Amino acid sequence: MNKSVILSLLLIVGFLSCKNSGKEIDKLGIARKYYKALDSSNHSEMALLLADSLVTKETEYNYEQTFTLNEYVQWLKWDSIFDPTYKILQIKQEDEIVKAKISKIDKRISFLHQEPIVTNQIIRFDNDKIIGLETTVYVIFNDSIFVKSRDRLVNWIEENHPELNGFLYDQTKTGGLKYLKAIELYKNNQ
Repeated sequence: MNKSVILSLLLIVGFLSCKNSGKEIDKLGIARKYYKALDSSNHSEMALLLADSLVTKETEYNYEQTFTLNEYVQWLKWDSIFDPTYKILQIKQEDEIVKAKISKIDKRISFLHQEPIVTNQIIRFDNDKIIGLETTVYVIFNDSIFVKSRDRLVNWIEENHPELNGFLYDQTKTGGLKYLKAIELYKNNQ
């Protein structure tokens, strides 16, 4: 009788272990889908990956912003205007977070920075939803070139096309279209 109780307990523990391991959330897979949705500007896929709100942080610049899901989808529509390319250079899961090194280039970054921006990021989860995205380090980012190019563009638009003023801070689809128009007008007149 002792042997059958022990055997039964071992079988129950083994069954529960298998059952729990089946519930393990594939955070690495979710992170890969997130970057793929960014790369393809797929806002419907993004809506499936994110929680109701997303906290974004930029550690080096001591900046934090919380987006509702709808606000982040609107930001994604702004981002899509510039035809972005996101590349995962490295990615790994450490405990409950995913760490990634990401390269991003688009029409705006090409104009302002002249090469891809590369960052180290941490993705945080609540179960199977992304709740946080932290940019911990800008691996490749030349702040002086970026700011100089941005200021030159803003000043030129202010003088030559004031109807586009405010494009820099309007992170909606309409704002993105104005931003892209400002870049095109500037490049065509240089």
